[in-house]
Amino acid sequence: MSAPVQGILALIGCGSLRRSFEAQEERISVADKTPSYGAEDIQILEGLQAVRKRPGMYIGSTGSMGLHHLVWEIVDNSVDEAMAGFCNRIDVTVHLDNSVTVTDNGRGIPVAKHPKRKMSTLEVVMTILHAGGKFGGGGYKVSGGLHGVGVSVVNALSERLVVEVKRDGEIHTMEFSRGKTTKQIEVIGKTKTTGTKVTFWPDPEIFQETTVYDHDTISARLQETAFLNRGLKIVFTDERELTPRVEEYCYQGGINDFVKFLNEGNEILPGLSKPIYVQGKSADDVTDDKRGEVEVSIQWNTGYGSKVMTFANNIYTIDGGTHLEGFRTALTRTINDYARKQGILKDKDQNLTGDDTREGLTAVVSVKLADPQFEGQTKAKLGSTFMRNLTQQAVAAGLQEYFEEHPTQARAICNKAISASKARTAARKAREATRRKGLLESASLPGKLADCSVREPAMTELFIVEGDSAGGSAKDGRRRDIQAILPLRGKILNVERVGDHRAFSSETIQALITAIGTGVTDSSGEGGDFDLSKARYHKIIIMSDADVDGAHIRILLMTFFYKYMRPLVEAGYLYSACPPIFGVKVGKKIHYVYPTGKDPEDQLLAQAIEKYVPIDAKGEKKKYSVQRYKGLGEMDPQQLADTTMDPKTRILRRVTIEDAAKAERAVRELMGNQVEYRRDYIERHAKDARYLDI
Repeated sequence: MSAPVQGILALIGCGSLRRSFEAQEERISVADKTPSYGAEDIQILEGLQAVRKRPGMYIGSTGSMGLHHLVWEIVDNSVDEAMAGFCNRIDVTVHLDNSVTVTDNGRGIPVAKHPKRKMSTLEVVMTILHAGGKFGGGGYKVSGGLHGVGVSVVNALSERLVVEVKRDGEIHTMEFSRGKTTKQIEVIGKTKTTGTKVTFWPDPEIFQETTVYDHDTISARLQETAFLNRGLKIVFTDERELTPRVEEYCYQGGINDFVKFLNEGNEILPGLSKPIYVQGKSADDVTDDKRGEVEVSIQWNTGYGSKVMTFANNIYTIDGGTHLEGFRTALTRTINDYARKQGILKDKDQNLTGDDTREGLTAVVSVKLADPQFEGQTKAKLGSTFMRNLTQQAVAAGLQEYFEEHPTQARAICNKAISASKARTAARKAREATRRKGLLESASLPGKLADCSVREPAMTELFIVEGDSAGGSAKDGRRRDIQAILPLRGKILNVERVGDHRAFSSETIQALITAIGTGVTDSSGEGGDFDLSKARYHKIIIMSDADVDGAHIRILLMTFFYKYMRPLVEAGYLYSACPPIFGVKVGKKIHYVYPTGKDPEDQLLAQAIEKYVPIDAKGEKKKYSVQRYKGLGEMDPQQLADTTMDPKTRILRRVTIEDAAKAERAVRELMGNQVEYRRDYIERHAKDARYLDI
């Protein structure tokens, strides 16, 4: 129960009996005046109406995430055919109009009349919730689509959907619109093959934010799927480019190839160039509903972060679950047991923690089970309890065997964990030095911080400003009641390249942590002493110059927040200010020009001049002047307030994480120790660079 609710209940409990009666009488009198509420007011949503009424319940959101979820639902059905051994190829095509086609060479959806519904089984599957072949009827032993809602939900949320089935020597087709049948099933030809082809057009009435698919998001997901299904070929075609872009994915190494891919750009721990692979399955005497299989690939690098991806029946369980818990327990316990047995850990030494053993770890945990229990339709977390023990047993047995057979590698893994433990102790001491003694004890705040007078976090803002010069202007131009200013001297550490103890020893980073008040997570974005409820500000705004150096400072700060305050980013507290790049002065008035992130600066300036500079009687432009703002310090306090700080006139960009895996890879490659990836990125995007300070 939330604190506000508890407070309300406490107040009600303290009320006198007389006030309770008065309140009751008032409620009765008000109720008498309201419209009647009877049986006729109860609505029953038929068919797929419930999906269209509350789409977020089925696909998570109606934004970009939900839009892409439509693709995952159809692809997952095809993958289920692959896991059943009837499909070895899936084709996914995004067309020019942002419709999507998913084709597989599986068995094809049954088309015969359903014995109970007396209609084509294809229509049953497409139009009725909780209708499918994955409820124990023998069609699938293992599947990702379990609730029978996937394809019908896609149908409900599509402006149009066309399905084509190759089965029993014939090609069958059927069409739908917003969940309703518009063209009954018919045979359109003969075939010697089998399979299912689904083409759908997302409904703009539902997806009002966007109906445009992101190439990279789909590509990354399909590649993951290919990694998880050894030998399955997935072909992705994007027809929205002048020359259609075609990508093929097929991996014979399975999740070992996946781990190698995730670890690209990292220096691998000596002797571990080949990932550690372990697998296990349930005993033969276990009932079908408790039967499962586990495969895990593990590899350590010399870095400080960790990356563990978990899957259940090929579904990415972003929030983990019982299989992740089993993996973590087995990993920590096995490494501790081996280190004790070999004398690497002495009697006086404390046991290694999970954070210690996972430093530098990259792992993929993939489990398959007949009847997985997920938390919610979006399947973000596995809840099947028996998979905890099964995963734990499989990983423990596999690691023990590997350590016995590879003592050199085992010792290297243990020594890295011990080194991480020592660094963790040093980091803890450094973190403790940053903690505030109390919210109202100003003596504990960083000396450079100009705090605001209001103490309600939801109303306050912290501007992180580059340099003392801009900091001075910001302090003078701010609203002192709700806006705090923290000037930073120089560039902060690139925390992706240093350990926790080094990062937390930095005075600049200590000032940031102390000012914000939440504490920090560990380097994986979890754990630590982070507490979002202790945030002193609900808007944390990075305000840097509109030049290359300013962009670099902004990226360094975003890397820090991503690594050590990720829940703050996920909560939507982090913003980037958008200062103007030009001021067009006409007479006594200045018109400010802001960057869009897409259009060239000269084009934006030309458009502003065209818009704001009037034509005189001779048909010529009136006199005007242009100032290029390279630094915030070039503005006086009032200008800075008007353009960048005033809530009524400023432009803020919220920093978000749309794809966790993609974000993790981008931070590692572009901010990590390996220069090859940055060089490649620069070479690919050099032609896009403009207005460099050279």
